[in-house]
Amino acid sequence: MYVLTIETTCDETAAAVVTDQLEVRGAVVASQARLHEQFGGVVPEIASRAHVERIVPVIDETLRKAGIGLTDLDAIAVAHTPGLVGSLLVGVTAAKSLALALDVPLVAVNHLQAHIYACRMTDGPGVFPCVGLIVSGGHTNLYRCDGPLGFELLASTIDDAAGEAFDKVASMLGLPYPGGPSIQRAAATGDPTRFDLPRAFAHDPQRLAFSFSGLKTAVRYQLAPPGSKLPDPATLEPQLVADLAASFQEAVVDALATKTAHALDRCAMSTLCVGGGVAANARLRERLQELCERRGARLHVAPLALCTDNAVMGAIAVERLLAGERDSLDVGVSPAPERL
Repeated sequence: MYVLTIETTCDETAAAVVTDQLEVRGAVVASQARLHEQFGGVVPEIASRAHVERIVPVIDETLRKAGIGLTDLDAIAVAHTPGLVGSLLVGVTAAKSLALALDVPLVAVNHLQAHIYACRMTDGPGVFPCVGLIVSGGHTNLYRCDGPLGFELLASTIDDAAGEAFDKVASMLGLPYPGGPSIQRAAATGDPTRFDLPRAFAHDPQRLAFSFSGLKTAVRYQLAPPGSKLPDPATLEPQLVADLAASFQEAVVDALATKTAHALDRCAMSTLCVGGGVAANARLRERLQELCERRGARLHVAPLALCTDNAVMGAIAVERLLAGERDSLDVGVSPAPERL
């Protein structure tokens, strides 16, 4: 069975062909990073227009890599929640059109659950049951995952996502977009203990929620007091930038690791799966590895190529297909993430 998976939740236009044995036959990701770089973040209108231009070429190239044609497809899967509404509509419309024209099943995929499933794609079925941590530009969530189709939301961010905070702090420091890699590079020569930055709710085991807005503001106040204009980033001393980047990164990582430990305790689980763009951060991977080693737990982190948005993780649709689940052609998009 060949399944075409489509991903257009934000600013990557992606497609993949996977089999019912979870073999990846072909995958393509068209990044929009250069389109949004000058704005320091994703511009929804630009993203949706770029998806319109790229969706057909990306699908064509994916099928070419897989060595199959449209008529060889047995099902179409597409991420329909959460994400930017305009971007989601492009992918869902393309998927519906193909499913109707080919008379094959349509399967809607939860983008966040798919990020956790990326660990299953590389490390096998033994990753379940687990606690799932999603850390990306738009989301910071913890899940109890009893199986590939059993996800229970434990916590989310009450304001900014971790990745968004990385982007905003990078902008304040004059570092290029996207902020995650830029902060990590700058932090390599910085002192993570120079600035005492907040870790919201970090030591309250009863509250798993994340918050990064206050941390972002604390960084700003290190650069300029309340009511004052931010300095021109070009005037900042390189060591100040490095130290602030390191201190900020450590605060984010500390909050994520601490809350994840609380979630493992609450769920009485010994396996942790991590996905999302910020999961590519080396310091986060290091801290989570230390956490799991201390607890005798297993850590599964999506490989770098599957951390950022991609369609391979959409192979979670195969689980739904094998369970007899399908979606009708009137399935809609749901841009808002699930909240507690």
